[in-house]
This record gives sequence, C-alpha cells and structure tokens, in this order.
Amino acid sequence: MELIITMKILSNKVFKIFASLLAMIQVMSVLSLTSLAVNEDLDDPNDDMTSQNEQKYDLLNENKENWPEIAAEAYALVDLESGAVIMGSDYNTQRAPASTTKVMTILIALEKLNLDDVVTITPEIAAKLRKIPGDYVKLGLQEGEQLTVKDLIYAGALKSANDACLALAMHIAGTEEAFCDMMNEKAKEIGCLNTHFSSSFGYANPDNLTTAYDLCIILGYAVTNTIFSEISTSYSYTIPATNKYSDSRKINNANRFIRTTEYSYDYYIGGKTGFTDNAGYTLVGAAKKNDRTLVACVLKAKNSSIRYKDLKEMFEYGYSSSTTVNISSNEFSTAVNQTNAQITDLLADTPLYVDSQQYACSETMTIPSSRASLGSSNIVELSDVVIDTSMPEQTLKVPLLKVYSDGKKYIVGAITIDIKAKAPHIEINPVKETGWTGLKNVLIVVAGISVLLLVLVIALLLLRRSIISKRRRQRYLARSKKL
Repeated sequence: MELIITMKILSNKVFKIFASLLAMIQVMSVLSLTSLAVNEDLDDPNDDMTSQNEQKYDLLNENKENWPEIAAEAYALVDLESGAVIMGSDYNTQRAPASTTKVMTILIALEKLNLDDVVTITPEIAAKLRKIPGDYVKLGLQEGEQLTVKDLIYAGALKSANDACLALAMHIAGTEEAFCDMMNEKAKEIGCLNTHFSSSFGYANPDNLTTAYDLCIILGYAVTNTIFSEISTSYSYTIPATNKYSDSRKINNANRFIRTTEYSYDYYIGGKTGFTDNAGYTLVGAAKKNDRTLVACVLKAKNSSIRYKDLKEMFEYGYSSSTTVNISSNEFSTAVNQTNAQITDLLADTPLYVDSQQYACSETMTIPSSRASLGSSNIVELSDVVIDTSMPEQTLKVPLLKVYSDGKKYIVGAITIDIKAKAPHIEINPVKETGWTGLKNVLIVVAGISVLLLVLVIALLLLRRSIISKRRRQRYLARSKKL
C-alpha cells in the first residue's frame, strides 16, 4: 500500500492541507459480489462525493429505467444490512397498513412473553373482542378461554386472526391504547420515521398509519431478532383443544408465498399480508439469498395476486442489479496512520500538536453490481482540511473514500483528529516582579559598582604607598654612598 499525501502551507496562520490526486492509498482490488459510522457534517449535495447518509437513497437515481413495473401506489425495496433503498415510490408517505400492522404486535409479543405462557380471555378482553367488525378475520375466542401465547401468535401470523392479536395486546399492556404506545415506542427505537399505530391488529382507524419504508424496517427487525421468520413461513399450525373448545383447530397459512406454487419464492423468509377497503391490498415480505437479506413492501396494490408478483419482481431486481459491499476498517489503517504522521510532522514547528485521533467506517454499503465489479481505491480526502494555528483547540474531520473506476466516490467513514495547543514553557519558582523588585535590582547594581570603585581606590592607594616607599629607599641608598 502506498499513501501519497501532498500538504502545503498557505500562510503563517492557516495551513491548507490538500492531496495531490486526492492523497490516496493505491489499493486496487476487485470487490466481492456479496451499518453506520455516520458523519452528518460531511453531507453536501453540491460536492462530487456521496456521503453515508446520501448512500441510503443514492440507488434511486441509478438505472431507474430498468426497474420492474410495480402496480402498487406505494412501495419500497430495502437492503436490510446497509439500509439502502434500492427502489421505491412514495415510500415515506403515510398510508393505512391493514393487517401488516400485526408484524409489530407479534414482534412485541415475542420479546415480552414466553411462548408457553397462558393467556386468559378476561371479561375486559372479551368485551373488546366483541367490538371487532363482523367481516374481520377472527379465531373465535371465548370469554374465559385459555390459550398459550404461541397459539395466539400463530393465529395472528398465519390466519391473520384479529382477535388473537388484540388479546395478546391487552394481555401485555392491560389496554389496547397502552399497547399502541408500546408499538409506537418500538417503532421509533428501531428507526421508523413516519409511523403511528392506534390499532394492535390493523383496524381501519384514520390515524393507524405507517409507510412502505417503515414496514420494511419493522419486518427486517422481526426476522433478524425474533423467530418471526420461522412462524410466518410455517405451512400450518394446530391449536390444541382448550377449556372452551373440545376439538383442535388447524390453521393454514393464508400467504400465497407459502400456500401456492404459483407465487412461491425460494428465498422468501417471512412476511405478512393485509387488506381493508381503505388500505387496499398490502404486503410486506423478506427474502434471503447468499446471506443478503432484502425487504420489500407494497401498499394499496390493485388486487390480491399482483402484490405477490410485485414483491417477487422487486426481489429479483434487487439481487441482480445491486450488491452489498462489506467494508473493513482495517482497509484504511495504514492510510490513517500515515495521515496522522504527516499532520504531526507538519505541526512540529507550530504551537499545536495532535492530541488524539480516531476513525470509524460503515460496515457495508449497497451499490450497483456493475460498479462493484470494478477496481476501487481507498482514499484519504484532505483537500478541504484546514488547520488554523491561531486556534488553541480544533477538530479535523477527514473523509475516508472508496472511489471506483467509473469515478463514483463514496464516503465510507472519517478520521477525527483533535488538535490542541502545546503547553507553554513554565519557569520553576519564578520571581514575582514588583516595584520593590525593580528598586532592589537597581540597588544591587549600584552596590556592585560601589564595591568595584572601592576596590579600585584601595588598589590605587596601595600602589601609591608602594611607589612612595620605593622612592624613600632609593634616596636612603644614595646618601649612604656619599658618606
């Protein structure tokens, strides 16, 4: 791996760090055809880089002419791992979901209850069940009847029994209203954007609303974190005799992906159908192929049959036209270390230093299959990074890119570098300057000069005495010779 970084000092106050040819690591590789350090401050619709947030919807702008024709009014196809929307229309518009609501009810029941727990149809529950319209599908639960949680979940998932889901909701939360609060909290927790449930089974309340995208998120969570997939792909289930029914009740799966050969799909791993006059025909389903899970949803399809056809075509398009690329942070470790070293060297003669550095990458991204087969380069993008030496503290956010041979640039992560001012040189036991300190210093100087003058005077006196003594001796010697 070779990292090429070129940096330039623009002035004594501001450094502009940029890359010659983007300061890149040259790692050309063919990616295998097999979620999210997200940096919102790198979102810029006007640049030539696709940020991590922008990648969620980026595929909607590519190869749209090759999309299959979908008859539903709203639909979405989502890659579960990356969260990318591969194709869709009105996918964030709120609509009535009908019985696809039951996915959330069953999800919460699976998380809150044990399958062997016994549910008793109390008078309060029975009174609420009697209010379900007569044309809604029901299991026929009786007041005082006792069934297991497993019986009710299978009845809700396979038969779409509305009374079974309502009984579960009231058993968990006491009232349906309280349970709907739990549903809405769970929806927000797992990333739904425009969902509001007011029914536990999909009654046509005007405010029981969600979107095609949110239903994909809900089902994706259910098939990943619970046994919903196992339940919803069962061909049938038998409810044993209860204290109110002497015979067992066999329930067949009404989902045509399971019940028919015409609409069967080898990679289907679970889902739920729905219908009301207001909602039309609805369907949300998931498929898994080569360890890649796609979730699709159609709302207000024209008829019951076409919704299955639409989902199958969406799945096939998703698997053939796109791929999800795995990203390892280790791919950028050498580039990150060399970038940090370059910046540290650059700051050596400044009052700043690198205090800390960390980096993170997305785990996956979904891109067109045709692009994934091309070579890619891992790049540290430094062209817009600025260091201001007049600022004692600053944080740099340096994008990490994957750039493909067709020129497409994806931001897959970022290096976060914290820069601080170096500690100033501190004198040990410094003398505090005062007015007396200055006078004291003057007096010391004067005293020093006085001592020097005194020494000089003494030396001169001694020298004079020595000269006088010498002259006297010379005169004495001169008289002695005359005598």
